[in-house]
This record gives sequence, C-alpha cells and structure tokens, in this order.
Amino acid sequence: MPVQTSASPRHVRSRQSLKRATNLSLSTDVLNAAKALDLNLSQVCDDYLRQLVRQEQERRWRSEHTDFVATYNATIEAEGLPLEQWRTF
Repeated sequence: MPVQTSASPRHVRSRQSLKRATNLSLSTDVLNAAKALDLNLSQVCDDYLRQLVRQEQERRWRSEHTDFVATYNATIEAEGLPLEQWRTF
C-alpha cells in the first residue's frame, strides 16, 4: 500500500473514489499550452469547476435570502441584538 503524505488520507481517498470520467471539448490552443506546461487537466478542471459551483451557490443563497437578511437587519437596527445586555465585548 502506498504511503500517503496528506494531512487527511481519508478525505483524499474519498475524493478520488467519487470522481467520474467525463468528456470535455476544449480549445486546441489552450489544451496544447496546458499539456506543454505539464498541467494536470483533470485537477485543474475539477478545482476551477468546484470554485465556480461554490460561487454560484453563494450567489443563489444570497438572492434567495435577501428578504430575510434585510428583515433581520432591520429588526436588529430597531431592537438591538438579542441578549446584548450580557455581551462582554
């Protein structure tokens, strides 16, 4: 069994086991440049797509909860923070 140097070997193993092969169409010039730089295309695509998904999820959450956040902020502005009298900072 190979030695893993990661701080969280279970996490690394689980991420690898959850990967699935897929087909992508990429611009030839970008693909050639990436290969010339010895970039791991799978890892680069996975990392970037993960970042885009996270950003879109955050954007949608903010959009879906705009009314609640505005109402909560108005309540705090009008009434103050709950339990503020016991705050030590």
